[in-house]
Amino acid sequence: MTITPQGAVDAANDVFGRHPGRRALHAKGVLCRGTFTATADAARLTRAAHMQGEPVAAEVRLSNGSGHPRSPDNAPDVRGLAVKFALAEGSKTDIVTQSLPWFAFRDPDGFVEFLRAQRRAPSMLWRFPAYLITHPHMVRALRVNAPALRVPESYVSLRFYGIHAFRWIAADGSSRYVRYEWVPGDGDRRLGVREARSRGRDFLQEELRARLARGSAEFSLEVQIAAPGDPVDDPSKRWPPQRERVLAGRLEIVEVDEETNENALVFDPANVTDGIELSDDPVLRFRPEAYSASAARRMSNTA
Repeated sequence: MTITPQGAVDAANDVFGRHPGRRALHAKGVLCRGTFTATADAARLTRAAHMQGEPVAAEVRLSNGSGHPRSPDNAPDVRGLAVKFALAEGSKTDIVTQSLPWFAFRDPDGFVEFLRAQRRAPSMLWRFPAYLITHPHMVRALRVNAPALRVPESYVSLRFYGIHAFRWIAADGSSRYVRYEWVPGDGDRRLGVREARSRGRDFLQEELRARLARGSAEFSLEVQIAAPGDPVDDPSKRWPPQRERVLAGRLEIVEVDEETNENALVFDPANVTDGIELSDDPVLRFRPEAYSASAARRMSNTA
């Protein structure tokens, strides 16, 4: 099987339904404005413009992973944090992350096969168990990721992980591969099942709006640096936890953006700038075309 970008969008629609004008995944979200300030260590590791230490304006989208725009905030789900950095002369670059520590698929076909196994139908009673039997590594992945699916106290009280490796190139020409993590300033805090149910379907959006009305929220950007021999082209391969980590910057989220149409924005991890290069990760290379297909479909107001 070799999935097409349109086929990937179709697979998400088959699971979550077709919702004109909305994303195929991460359909429910809130767009915010903020500022990112890189550290001196980041400037040492890459010549990328937004990593040189001057404050950079950022658009920040926090979301639920579901492709349904009314997905309940108080149910277990993957969450997303996508950041678009404003660069000189109107250009932009993105970092896209999600709340699961392990992305268990080495290629787009594997991810889409997992989506299709979850399609709501009577056959799911046997189809998903059969999928797990034929993909035993997914049982381990689900166990590892289960704690991260617990409902958070806030969109800004959980850790977000970058799936892919990127090559950071310094001003002196040296390079290294890194993966991104956003670390919440107030720590990773979760709710019990009963408490989560009591909060309501939209409580994460409501809590974030109330929080930003009182003040700001912060994340630290950490980069994990690969050692020689670490796989950089396979997003399903995690690097050992003892690999060097560097504080690369701080993101301050200051207000909800009530003016911009969030559905018109595309946050694409392959949208990089000078000083950052893509790995040969097939999922990373596939995402721009899949996002373009999804954006074209929603902007034409069709599912």
